Amino acid sequence: MCDGEAMRVGIIGAGRVGTALGRHFTRAGHQVMLANSRGPQTLAQLLDELGEKASAGTPQEAADFGEVVVLAVQWDQKEGAVALVSSWDGRIVLDPVNPSRETVNGLEHIDTGGRRTSDIVASLVPGARLVKGFNTYPAQTLAQDPAVDGGRRVVLLAGDDPEAKRKVAELADSSGFQAVDTGPLAEGGALFETGGPLSGPHTALIAL
Repeated sequence: MCDGEAMRVGIIGAGRVGTALGRHFTRAGHQVMLANSRGPQTLAQLLDELGEKASAGTPQEAADFGEVVVLAVQWDQKEGAVALVSSWDGRIVLDPVNPSRETVNGLEHIDTGGRRTSDIVASLVPGARLVKGFNTYPAQTLAQDPAVDGGRRVVLLAGDDPEAKRKVAELADSSGFQAVDTGPLAEGGALFETGGPLSGPHTALIAL
């Protein structure tokens, strides 16, 4: 249960990452509204699993609901997802998206032409207060209990808005993770976005 005030979190995307974060956040006592591209009626079974702290809506409703809005979609789906929200101005957006797609042979890396992923996402959500985070774990690891080996899984965060990072850090910490602020998007994000020295499951750090 969160020690501070419960937050309202909108999660756009109800795949493995969105579902994993929804479970962690609701278990911590936060209110979560999930949205997907197929409509709220398709999320009934997931809502039953998550309990009374969870609800479903459209992407616009989830964005309006959340103090923090999580863009938990596949890389190839990001443009379509953000287009379903009329304005991103002033919203705190958490970006756990990596440039990859699932294939029959596993995850396939998508070439971004040398651009950082947070720059690309930021260009799609103009005016948003973007925070990069929760992207260094495979979905199956992210879904596991963040309490492990006598410590907590570390979530690296980067962003240019201190208040936005503080809110996301509170959300992560209250849900059992240990948030670590790596600095602005340009410097911190470069450390743990895909291809950075702290990216990938080999840097799944544990805070004791």
